[in-house]
Formats: sequence, C-alpha cells, structure tokens
Amino acid sequence: MPLTVLLVDDEPLVRAGLRAVLEAQPDIEVVGEAADGAAVIPLVRRLRPDVVAMDVRMPLMDGIEATRAVLRSVPEPPKILVVTTFENDEYVYGALRAGADGFLLKRARPAEIVHAVRLVAEGDSLLFPAAVRQLAAEYGKDNGNAAARAAMERAALTDREADVLRLMARGLNNAEIAEGLLIGTETVKSHVSAVLAKLGARDRTQAVIAAYESGFVSPG
Repeated sequence: MPLTVLLVDDEPLVRAGLRAVLEAQPDIEVVGEAADGAAVIPLVRRLRPDVVAMDVRMPLMDGIEATRAVLRSVPEPPKILVVTTFENDEYVYGALRAGADGFLLKRARPAEIVHAVRLVAEGDSLLFPAAVRQLAAEYGKDNGNAAARAAMERAALTDREADVLRLMARGLNNAEIAEGLLIGTETVKSHVSAVLAKLGARDRTQAVIAAYESGFVSPG
C-alpha cells in the first residue's frame, strides 16, 4: 500500500510542486488537495490520508486551528506535517503545540521533502530536532509554566524513561537511543510508549515540547 498524502496550501504553485515531488516516488500517492484549512476535515474523513502536508498560514483557517480541528474531531487522525516559509516562526511552534508532528520548509530540496513525509509517517524520530530546540528556546518560555512542570512531575517517569526522553529531545531515533543506552530497540520502543502515555502526548514531538516547556530539558 502506498503512503497517502493530502496537500493543504492556499498557493496552487506550492501544491503543484509538492505533488510533483511526492508522486515521483513509487510508494507515495497524493490523494487530494485543499486551498484552506477549513476544507481539511471532510477531506480527511473521506480520503483517510496517512499524512497531511498543511500550510501554516492560510486566509480562512490557518494550519494551527486546522490541526486542532483534525485532532479533535477525526478518529485515528493522520500525521500532520506543517509546511512553512520560515522555520523560526511562532505559527510553526503554535502548530507543533497544537499537535502537528513536524514541519517542512517550502524551500526544501525534493529529497528533503520526501524524507520529511516518510519520517513523520513512521514516527520513529523527531524531524529537525535542532530547529525544534530553537523554537522552544524562542517561544517555549512564553508557554512553559507551573502547570507544565506539575504535569511532568505527575508523569513520574522512571530513571530509564527520563533518559529516553532526554535522548528523544536531542532528535535520536529508536536505534540510536538503543545504542546510546546499551539496550534493545524493542525495549526502547516500550519506554517511548510509556513516556508518551504518561505525558498524555500524541507523539514524540509533543513529548519533547512538554519536556522543554516544563524545564525537564533545556533548549540550549
């Protein structure tokens, strides 16, 4: 089965470019397009894409609100990859906080676009960890608060789970975490699942943002 993608961007040329790049891959299929976030939910329900590539800035409903709407109203929602012009953008951080799984720069090379879509679909590692750290340093301080710290304390991570979360925040994938901690990959997967469950996080990106905003790890 091919990996299916829905494109959401108010610029037709951007959609056409993404479609051309992705459909050049034998294992990726673009199943639909939309020009605004307001059209996303019915398309997601009808087409059931694996990944939504979503512009963060659109005139009627932006990518932040569209991400919230999809995650709130669609059972088993797709992965959401935010597409943006500027990586150091408060809108991008807002979309990640809202539940997006990663972001992609519009100026990215074709190979980077394909890699981003596949990586987000797999969910095994953090997309652009250095950029996420930069966003957290810039904007996380305005969102992190006593509630975030209290939530991290309630999670009561074990020492090993805490080690795994720190390595997740550095952008390591499961195999790299296993090598660093001298444990098996399946054990890492179990720890990652436990961390996500305890933090109430949808995926690695949400867990890492929670770690930054609570002060559990430092963006620097």
